[in-house]
Amino acid sequence: MKKYDIYGIGAAIVDIEVVVSDHFLSKNKVEKGIMTLVDEERQHQIINALTSQKTPVKRNCGGSACNSIVAASSFGSKTFYSGKVADDWEGDFFVKDLKAAGVDFHNVAASDGTTGKCLVMITQDAERSLNTFLGVSIDISSQEVDTKSLENSKWLYIEGYLVTDKARTDVAINAMAYAKEKGVKTSLSLSDPYVVKVFSESLKSVIGEGIDLLFCNTDEARRFTGTHTVEAAANILKQYAKTFVITRGPGGSLTYDGDRLINTPGVSTNAVDTNGAGDMFAGSFLYAISNGHDYAWAARFANAAAALVVGQFGTRIESIEYISLKQQFNI
Repeated sequence: MKKYDIYGIGAAIVDIEVVVSDHFLSKNKVEKGIMTLVDEERQHQIINALTSQKTPVKRNCGGSACNSIVAASSFGSKTFYSGKVADDWEGDFFVKDLKAAGVDFHNVAASDGTTGKCLVMITQDAERSLNTFLGVSIDISSQEVDTKSLENSKWLYIEGYLVTDKARTDVAINAMAYAKEKGVKTSLSLSDPYVVKVFSESLKSVIGEGIDLLFCNTDEARRFTGTHTVEAAANILKQYAKTFVITRGPGGSLTYDGDRLINTPGVSTNAVDTNGAGDMFAGSFLYAISNGHDYAWAARFANAAAALVVGQFGTRIESIEYISLKQQFNI
């Protein structure tokens, strides 16, 4: 009997989410709809520019894989997360917020430096634009990977954002290899169209000879496979993963369970904030399959969970909503 359902590895970042206008993005030269890596000075410039306008602000432990692991934990999965934080206020906040969500964290001491922060800017059309300063999370090493806990997990889940640096790519490659050696099922998210565009070969090196489950959206799937349609992309993705899910926003998802392709319609919602929708989808999907549900059921459940995130501000849903969704699906 494995102790953990899901073991996640990714950036340990404090998400700071704010509402802005399209004018603010253009004025401050923020590229809309993608994740952009920035240095600390650039991030401070944008944060200082925000002080001139009244905006709702939410803070929580974040990073893509972290959001997915928190979601799975909130539904009831036993989870573990590996990331690197600094010995500062944000690092302390990250660990406390993560543990409050029921997620175990490695025991490596916090380091000198600055904990990473992601400024998430939401516009009226619910689109999110991310400016990320990685801080010490850029220095994550195999030291932060608890191999005993990884070996004692059903699934390994890694975010594609790790491959934007060679040293972190090596961490992901080694973790994947160790998981495969120990019979732990492997999963990866392609994370972002920018990551796929620039670091496609690094992603493929992490995948190696193949993984058990791949998560991506339509843009990422097409870019990764060099195709123009989701159907064509799905055919090529079978070369890299035994199973996969392509999320399609309001259009739901296309799932391959190793045998057949399953189209699952989206759940109607009034879009407020798309940030975290893909992370919630992955976390709730992993929760479902690690608890014995099939891929078709997991896709319906994950679509419903993602719709809840899109319908509100922030990457988290309230505790009562996790309970309500489980009741809706007779869990």
